[in-house]
Amino acid sequence: MKRFLYRSILFLLVFSQASITYLYIVPKYTSKLDSANLTSASATLSNSRLSYRAGVATGTANSSTVAIDASGNADNDTNHLFPKDVLCFSGSLLDGCYGQTTYTTANIADSTNFNFTPALGTTALSANDYVIASQSGSLTIAFTTVNAIPTNGDILITLPAIDTTGKTCDGMPDTNSTVATNGFDLSTVAAADISVTGCTDADWNATETITCGTSSANHTIRIDRQTSTCAASSAITVAIDSSPGVINPAPINSGHTQGTADVYEINVKTRDGADATLDNSDVKVAPIEGVFVSATVDETLSFAVAAVTADSGSYCGITRTSSTPDSTVYSIPWGTIPSTYAAATNNTAQQLTVSTNAVSGYKVYIEENDQMGKNGNTCTGATPSAGEFTFSAGTCIRDTLCGASACSHTTSADWTDMATYVGLGYSLANQSGTDAKFLFNESSRTFSSKTPADQEAPETRSDTSAEIMTNTGPVSGSSIYACYRLAISGTQPAGHYYNKIKYTAVPTF
Repeated sequence: MKRFLYRSILFLLVFSQASITYLYIVPKYTSKLDSANLTSASATLSNSRLSYRAGVATGTANSSTVAIDASGNADNDTNHLFPKDVLCFSGSLLDGCYGQTTYTTANIADSTNFNFTPALGTTALSANDYVIASQSGSLTIAFTTVNAIPTNGDILITLPAIDTTGKTCDGMPDTNSTVATNGFDLSTVAAADISVTGCTDADWNATETITCGTSSANHTIRIDRQTSTCAASSAITVAIDSSPGVINPAPINSGHTQGTADVYEINVKTRDGADATLDNSDVKVAPIEGVFVSATVDETLSFAVAAVTADSGSYCGITRTSSTPDSTVYSIPWGTIPSTYAAATNNTAQQLTVSTNAVSGYKVYIEENDQMGKNGNTCTGATPSAGEFTFSAGTCIRDTLCGASACSHTTSADWTDMATYVGLGYSLANQSGTDAKFLFNESSRTFSSKTPADQEAPETRSDTSAEIMTNTGPVSGSSIYACYRLAISGTQPAGHYYNKIKYTAVPTF
């Protein structure tokens, strides 16, 4: 009897387990026949940056500074607010930024304060206002069907919407306590902003049905198939353009870690004419804070004077010879010169080179402390008081007049007659670049010349009167030749004559 009972109980247990296994396995297997997963399914945000949404602490009327509330909001600091971000100050969760004044972030003062332009008007912000810097862009969803989509079937895309009462397509970046209850804002996305390609583009209804989410439902976009069947294994792309674009959520306001994405699921399914699901897949998008990359580049300026010593070569149209005096980086040593016109030997040059990253370029000026005085005597005035070399305060080698059309530190003239027009002057030639203020061969001249601005005269330099190099933008290795010429008459008194030339390089950052 006991053996019989034991065998009966064992039979019932085995039968029961088999029944349970059958009841659970068969329905699960059957459900896979109803729909299939789409293949190669993906969703791409053209802008994956989370929106910025912070509470206002203070914002004084007519001010250009706002302090944000440091707790209880999606953003509680300014870490994810960047210069040039466009923002608005929204009065409530239901307002959004539509129709409101927009501002541009100027700079971030600290973790809770930032500046913006233009300044606020006469109405101060309140503690109930929000600082909103929406991030939006296009959304592209691509997939390949497994089953055919019949005529009157459709594609249904479901985007997560915020789980709350009130509007969810208000232009306000959404936030909530969890990803599951947060979502995107469709703002003013319309059918004209949506395009479908693949499987005969024209057979999709161009007037897509867009349904804004509610407190109990997500956003949906339905695209109906009109006149033909879309075959299985068809590659399809649905794109929402970037204007106005889908507004990305702000960070969830509980448990979000900056630098860690809030990951959202978008559901894509294909359906038949009775709304039964054919293919179905969830694709993920992961909006995250942007990374502000910054660097400060030092202002740079280099200015170098180089000697010209080669026995060959032509500078400002003058061919150097072995008897031509060499310059150094700090001097133009004419040496002992004959008291007669000597075209070949009384010419020399220095090379000037400038590099700068100044946005508005640079200028190089030339000045002399005085004209060439005997033993450094002062040469009073800009021209001799009598004769070609005698000044009221001593004997000098004057600055040249160049010719009958007299040159000066402001005006150039062609200096070809050194026997008649004696003195000191200079001309310019480009070596690299085109920065010379004037050129020796301008206006078909032979040696177009000027004189240095004379500080003693005083011929003080201005923004234009003594420039020898200039450019309106950054340069690298721009170089010219400053070509000096000296001529004296046979009656120039013997002695040692000298003055000092000064170059000044001025960048404009």
